[in-house]
Amino acid sequence: MRLPPSVHGMGDHGFVPILIDIARQKGVSAYIGEGENAWPAVHVHDAARAFCLAVERGSRSEVYHAVAEQGIPFRQIAEAIAIGLDVPCVSLTMDEARDHFGWFLGFASIDQPTSSDRTRAILGWNPTGPNLLTDLMKTDCF
Repeated sequence: MRLPPSVHGMGDHGFVPILIDIARQKGVSAYIGEGENAWPAVHVHDAARAFCLAVERGSRSEVYHAVAEQGIPFRQIAEAIAIGLDVPCVSLTMDEARDHFGWFLGFASIDQPTSSDRTRAILGWNPTGPNLLTDLMKTDCF
């Protein structure tokens, strides 16, 4: 099972909370350039359901993609974080981004649109959890 960069939901300790911490420390939420690099995402409950279906219906030799959202522009994630923290949202050059994101730059700049069409067809998986941006606005992660 391949998971996207953001497996979100209550108790998320992954990439988005790291972005929130960086924005909190720097006083701005940021994206690189136009911020069009795509981050796929899935709610934690949908990911768990995909794992269960893979065990129940899947084949050992298959590779599945537990992706509910094929690619959210990173700019939109940064904007949601900015709203949640009540800080400005800014575009950075790659040089500025190196200083802002530090070790996380590789993740902040990743462009990884991913399809789960095949996984949905084979396993009958249909994600129903909230999307990442909605989940960000409903959680207490800020």
